[in-house]
Amino acid sequence: MGKGRLEAFSDGVLAVIITIMVLELKRPEGASLEALRPILPVFLAYVLSFLILAIYWNNHHHLMHAVEHVTGGVLWANMHLLFWLSLVPVTTDWMGDHHRDPWPVAIYAAVFLGAAIAYFFLTRALLAHHGTDSVLARALGSDKKGKLSALAYAAAIPLAFVDTYISLGIIFVIALVWLVPDRRFERLLAGGSHSHRGAAS
Repeated sequence: MGKGRLEAFSDGVLAVIITIMVLELKRPEGASLEALRPILPVFLAYVLSFLILAIYWNNHHHLMHAVEHVTGGVLWANMHLLFWLSLVPVTTDWMGDHHRDPWPVAIYAAVFLGAAIAYFFLTRALLAHHGTDSVLARALGSDKKGKLSALAYAAAIPLAFVDTYISLGIIFVIALVWLVPDRRFERLLAGGSHSHRGAAS
């Protein structure tokens, strides 16, 4: 089956998730800069979550460009990913209000661990359908960064009970690592386009 509906639905869900997050931001109670202080933790939590969601959207976009069609299994794997991402607004709001308490931070990290595992399952479902010699397989490679990120999220969960700032620092570093442009998909897809044009000419 075609991938168009999967892409459109995923984009729509992510747009709704981000909208819910921004609507949960509270306005300052006063008109001075000092009035921003109480809502700063919640705003910073929103920025971190927005950044991670943007990274997922970007990676999902590149992933879908490397595939030709999807199966029922891929659709369910994609829904699994969206399930975890749909939990981001409520856990962000909770963690922002209680960023010094271990359970909100641990569950915040657990949601991103779930999303990382779900994304891995999605790539495996796509690889099973497209084969090990596909553009997708060559672009993903061993996916060391994805696996290491999942391990880091897993470590952030118990570390929240040691120091919540260590746990949040790990999540922030993971986001920074993924901000570094990943050219694997762009290079391979561009190369495939050049080869196709060369063959056509």
